[in-house]
Amino acid sequence: MTAIASLHRIERSFSNGVKALGPLDLNVEDGEFLSLLGPSGCGKSTALRVIAGLLAPTAGTLVWPHGRPRIGFVFQDATLMPWAIVRDNVRLPLDLEHVPRAEANSRAEAALARVGLAGFSSAYPRALSGGMRMRVSIARALVARPKLLLMDEPFAAVDEISRDALNEQLLKLWREDGLTIVFVTHSVHESTFLSTRIVALSPRPGRIASEFRFTAPAERTSDWRMTPDFAAAARQVSIALRSAIANAA
Repeated sequence: MTAIASLHRIERSFSNGVKALGPLDLNVEDGEFLSLLGPSGCGKSTALRVIAGLLAPTAGTLVWPHGRPRIGFVFQDATLMPWAIVRDNVRLPLDLEHVPRAEANSRAEAALARVGLAGFSSAYPRALSGGMRMRVSIARALVARPKLLLMDEPFAAVDEISRDALNEQLLKLWREDGLTIVFVTHSVHESTFLSTRIVALSPRPGRIASEFRFTAPAERTSDWRMTPDFAAAARQVSIALRSAIANAA
């Protein structure tokens, strides 16, 4: 597959002396759903922020072989403006690009419809559940029509039923838009369900400990979670992750 981003010997240290990441060598491949999996503090979020350009690496280089694509970012917290209605929250990236208001509103409404919130454009964030607020955050990332979507544990704070539904909806959006997604999680089962590839990181400083590729059903639904194939894949990932943590201890 064609790499859209290449991380070469990336390291990241902070002013307090903590080395969070690296050296890390990683290609992000066009069209894949890549999960970065690992324990808390292993540098997953740091790697994501380096790719997004929110953090500069201490060492190493980030290369965009075909030019930097349009990027969307979904944080662990929905980070919505509490004083603005849902439509205006979703429209924010277009306002920053000075897209005409009528077009921006239309695109925001369309993005909300895609995440199942067509009837909530005039609601305020405080009136929404945690899962609904995260859907708004995803709509805001999609409204600018990114090629690369970066997601930092977006479903960690929602209940299991909502999380499963959001996982399935995210896969549908990934397929429909031809997105490349890099998804940070510490959940073995979530990464197994979502991914075409999983990269497991070692404890800090984060480095690649294991890598997995999956041939999953074309339509991944909750039924697949109940199959022996899914259980076997999740077990393989879990064993490798435990081994990486033990070897780093």
